[in-house]
Amino acid sequence: MRNTHKQNQITTALVCAMALQAVAQEALPRPEQPFGGRIGLTAQDSIKDFPKAVEAPKGAPNILIILTDDVGFGASSTFGGPVPTPTMDRLAQNGLRYTQFHTTALCSPTRAALLSGRNHHSAATGVIMEAGTGFPGYN
Repeated sequence: MRNTHKQNQITTALVCAMALQAVAQEALPRPEQPFGGRIGLTAQDSIKDFPKAVEAPKGAPNILIILTDDVGFGASSTFGGPVPTPTMDRLAQNGLRYTQFHTTALCSPTRAALLSGRNHHSAATGVIMEAGTGFPGYN
């Protein structure tokens, strides 16, 4: 268990070091934009400043991530399930069907897989966090 804890500390340190090197276009979530207005004693003494809209860099890939928590492959109406998903149904009727995906059907493993880009067992969340057993893939 100590070895795993030490590995997690090393991994966290490496991720933090890499994050510090990332530029704003590569860091997610994007850093909050600095406030360019002025806050005075009254609304009349203040100058508002709305954040600039986030735009994808030129040539960025068009990626769609659909995250549904605590559901399996057959839950959505698109694939015959009982949960109405009209937007996904409309996309599928126009020929867009996402069938090459992985489901964990649990919240913690789904989030771990999405955040890490790895299989949920490889991200040590084979089950929800509260049910961790302390063994590889489930710790």
